[in-house]
Amino acid sequence: MSADAAPRRADVCAVAIADCFAGDGESLCNPIGNLPLIGGRLAASTTEPHLAITDGYYTLLDNVPPVGLDENERRAQRTIAHWNPYREMFGLLWHGRRHVMMGPVQIDRYGNANIAAIGDWARPRSQVLGFRGAPGNTINHTTSYWVPKHNPRAMVDSVDVVCGVGYDRAAELGPVASRFHEIRRVVTDPAVLDFEATDDAGIPTMRLRSVHPG
Repeated sequence: MSADAAPRRADVCAVAIADCFAGDGESLCNPIGNLPLIGGRLAASTTEPHLAITDGYYTLLDNVPPVGLDENERRAQRTIAHWNPYREMFGLLWHGRRHVMMGPVQIDRYGNANIAAIGDWARPRSQVLGFRGAPGNTINHTTSYWVPKHNPRAMVDSVDVVCGVGYDRAAELGPVASRFHEIRRVVTDPAVLDFEATDDAGIPTMRLRSVHPG
């Protein structure tokens, strides 16, 4: 994008994603997907220089290389700070020192997220990723979400399958869930939402934080 060109919607979303990581300091920035990856690396390059960035494979980086490199370019341009094989990721995950951004197929007002299946659990209409690490992510450290298409199929009253734990279910679980549980932001193609409102029982619920320009 040239200096005098108007920002595109994707640029605005990348900046909004970067803002999700504000204040994280020395923790692992682990965005999943191309635009979250750009936003996370933008945060590490600007406001949050102490964020640890993963190469998505087995190392933590000491620099912020561009997104979209092929394997040879990726290896050539990375500066390795720490060996981080999969088994060591759990040490970061279990102690709250990680902020992951995932992409749900459904999310509700309390931040419960579905990445597993659409429809009845016994006979779903569509199978998606599966639970993956969503339950552990949402209980053990900060989680945000990127929803590229803000529509009634994604923003639902109640998710078909709970993979990521929202504020209502975390409240039911009690202290075991509340220690590190934080659903910070939901960034969508037209807006940013947060959980700084509460329902009548005092449980955090989703609210509109800002609308993207245009």
